Amino acid sequence: MDYSAQRIYLSSPHMGGDELDYVHDAFEKNWIAPLGENVDQFELDLQRYTQRKYATAVVSGTAALHLALILCGVKAGDEVLCQSLTFAASANPIRYQGANPVFVDSEPETWNMDPKLLEQAILDRIARGAKPKAMIVVHLYGMPAKMKPITGIAQKYGIPVIEDAAEALGSSVKDKKCGSFGDLSALSFNGNKIITTSGGGALLGNEKELISRAQFLSTQARDQALHYQHSELGYNYRMSNIVAGIGRGQMKVLDDHIAKRRKHFNYYFKQLDGAWLEVKKEKQDQSIGFYKNVSKSGLYFIKEPEGSFSNRWLTTVLVNPEETGGITSKDLCLALKQENIESRPLWKPMHRQPLYQEAPYYGQNISDQLFEYGLCLPSGSNLEQEQLDWIISSIRKCLSR
Repeated sequence: MDYSAQRIYLSSPHMGGDELDYVHDAFEKNWIAPLGENVDQFELDLQRYTQRKYATAVVSGTAALHLALILCGVKAGDEVLCQSLTFAASANPIRYQGANPVFVDSEPETWNMDPKLLEQAILDRIARGAKPKAMIVVHLYGMPAKMKPITGIAQKYGIPVIEDAAEALGSSVKDKKCGSFGDLSALSFNGNKIITTSGGGALLGNEKELISRAQFLSTQARDQALHYQHSELGYNYRMSNIVAGIGRGQMKVLDDHIAKRRKHFNYYFKQLDGAWLEVKKEKQDQSIGFYKNVSKSGLYFIKEPEGSFSNRWLTTVLVNPEETGGITSKDLCLALKQENIESRPLWKPMHRQPLYQEAPYYGQNISDQLFEYGLCLPSGSNLEQEQLDWIISSIRKCLSR
């Protein structure tokens, strides 16, 4: 069947069926404004799932990161370490505070923050008289970062860890859920995430005082008084009761969504004759290495490190033009676009963005290589088998040119 007249999206919302019941309940009780039973219960659901003691639901993952920076005491002029290979929302809240990002490159095994480069960056910033005030670590595309060495380094130098788990709800390391590793952790429920509330996020932590303060700041920092009184700057960041109702329904199908996305990943790998990406370690130079496993298709996939479990939010591939007859990831992206199939390059590194090109960067250009060769394929949990076969057929057609 030709699906070219039907748009296939990268990761579209997927409702489970119970979401509307919670929304209707809010309407029947006329509890439309922020806060309410749905918000309270959604926060409890998140606490139970992530094994966190406290959670506050907010309007976006970006808002959660912004609040985390405030709670860590980040102020104008401070420096904050941030993963370079990520979406801009990981870095932008640093600027909201008037602080300065310091970008750290990825390591090639998980594509997340490199612990060795992280420590180098910390030592260099300290030598320059600017000890970082916090660090933001991302679990990219659902693959858990190397949190054990990262948190060890953070503790060594007394730097709080803000965990950006926006793409990794349901991922884990040795059964410890992503969203439970940081001093504070952020989730996102944007429309393309593994579960969605249309827009929304959450801040998680184990210290009651911090999460209580986040709730205070997210409701315009209103003082306890009969009248509206404000002694400090606040934000309109609290999630609405309607949106939280969608979230309650989505939590019921989260594990099912994860299973389906992982199934899609495995199907892509098998049908496209993929090979696992190997890590080049010669001459102390870590880089992505196409040379160890020769792929029949020229497509390479990222393997879960031992003990890690990825929700496979997005299936990502690296395209080796030396094995595809010169066809690049951009060529493949454009070819899929012609078939009405949405794909996209991996994130452009933050240190290459015009907004941040003057920011300090510590790296070996792993993220640059990933951006050059990488592509995200349609991965939604609501993809039908016929759609997957059409995508694969379209990829094969492009590679056979």
